[in-house]
Amino acid sequence: MNAEPQQNCTSISPYESFQPDSFTRPDESYDKEFYKRDRLVSHLDSLALATVEEIIGRLIVEENPVILDLMASWDSHLPAKIRPSMATGLGLNMNELSRNEALSKRVIHDLNADPRLPFEDAAFDVVLNTVSVDYMAKPFEIFREVGRVLKPGGLFLVIFSNRMFPEKAVKVWVESSEAERVELVRLFFRESGFFEEPEVFTSTGKPRPKDDKYAHLGIPSDPIYAVYAERIGAAEPSKRTKLVERPVEAPERKDARPVRESLKCPHCGERMKKWATPNHPFSTWDTDFLYICFNDACPYVVGTWRAMSRQGNPGISCRFVYDPARDSAIAIPIVSLNALREGIVEE
Repeated sequence: MNAEPQQNCTSISPYESFQPDSFTRPDESYDKEFYKRDRLVSHLDSLALATVEEIIGRLIVEENPVILDLMASWDSHLPAKIRPSMATGLGLNMNELSRNEALSKRVIHDLNADPRLPFEDAAFDVVLNTVSVDYMAKPFEIFREVGRVLKPGGLFLVIFSNRMFPEKAVKVWVESSEAERVELVRLFFRESGFFEEPEVFTSTGKPRPKDDKYAHLGIPSDPIYAVYAERIGAAEPSKRTKLVERPVEAPERKDARPVRESLKCPHCGERMKKWATPNHPFSTWDTDFLYICFNDACPYVVGTWRAMSRQGNPGISCRFVYDPARDSAIAIPIVSLNALREGIVEE
């Protein structure tokens, strides 16, 4: 395979397929000004961060790789087993970069002001971009530059979630669904002409850690999306194993008969709670009480949340319910783990 980038057959700019303001942002002030305030905080929950580290550890197969952390901050999320011979962080805040112990070199550079990377051709084995692709005002140029500075067969790994600074995220990103954002990043890879067909890995619908500051909101752990590809022109077949997440199917509701005596959820074994059905003129319930599993880590809740997200309906799940009047199992949809709790009448 040739080491040169693949050229598109058309000279039309990739931006022409978007609206003129698609890559504008509410705050168009210089990024150096916006990011000059230190933000030494984690932008994802602990489970999501562990997933990011696991993804990076599984995809980097080079021994002592030369790594570029693009749009870097105080943590590059490199697992301990990765021992780079050189790790360069390119970002906008030197205080944050100085706190990043994984880095051996730190470079201040505003990619939205100048998308050209200040590095030689084929200088890196790996380029990482973690939770910052949504801020790229010139993504097509940046992805081409990443292709230029990667060695043939080198890895470009882009990881993102659904959290952002909305004032600095580009309009097309903010207005896209999470599934559309994955396709948008795939487009950036393809249009660069430098990469093999990008792969996608997702991790969604997992229970939020109980000690997380947003746990009280009743929402799942921050979703993680990884889009990655190798630079074309590798001399040898890739040694990277494709990341494959176990297929997620909505769990089947189990038979109600075992629930009748124990009142324990057949999916997780937790005792179900007595729940009073809403009492108002427009209620469609014809029974006074139901029993609901309120275990937030129940496989039924988690599996349904993940399956619904995969189907393009993020933020929706169901709880397992036992209806004693009909001796049957049903499901109640929820949009938050806090939903329905006000109806509990028996702990």
